[in-house]
Amino acid sequence: MPAPISIVIPTLNAEDVLPASLHALMEGLHSGLIRELIISDGGSTDLTAQIADEAGAEIVTGPASRGGQLQCGCEAAKADWLLILHADTVLQGGWSKVVSDHLPIGKPATFRLAFRAHGFGPTWVAGWANLRSRVFGLPYGDQGLLVPRQTYLKAGGYPDQPLMEDVALVRALPAITLLNTRAVTSADRYERVGWVRRGVRNLWTLTRYFLGADPERLARAYRR
Repeated sequence: MPAPISIVIPTLNAEDVLPASLHALMEGLHSGLIRELIISDGGSTDLTAQIADEAGAEIVTGPASRGGQLQCGCEAAKADWLLILHADTVLQGGWSKVVSDHLPIGKPATFRLAFRAHGFGPTWVAGWANLRSRVFGLPYGDQGLLVPRQTYLKAGGYPDQPLMEDVALVRALPAITLLNTRAVTSADRYERVGWVRRGVRNLWTLTRYFLGADPERLARAYRR
């Protein structure tokens, strides 16, 4: 039988972070979990495409919009399950066993968030993200998303928007399981502005989105 999982990763000038993400996926390939790797690129001008090609990925291209890139990548997937990851996310060693054990349950799942940083700030932000995921079923994209492809399609897939595309999708999905393994992501965007400040800004962005704010306007504010 074909391997059960299609990996989908959106990229934009990700040459510095993509190799580590792909290296962590090797255990899933060796254990027979991964059927294909799909890189959905938004117009990279660095070595992202070369790195993806050398890894044996299928590369799809389109405008630089994370929601649109994810939409295109998932449309190209053929496996029964989708595992959607950000390019700077590195799955914890042993993740493939946890995921393999979860597949027979047949429900969407996400990973526990961790950062490549130490101290109160990373612990506080990751702790809040994991609590939000467990209690409210609202993981962000940097935690990864494991979802049956038919469940994804039934939920309508990712909307083509530059921000909160992850929240839009998970709100349409059934209850999401928090897996007992971590997705370790970059701390750069937090360290640039401060952990508490970025955490508060993220919460305010989420609140504004729930109140109906335009994702394009939110994306412009988020990047400042």
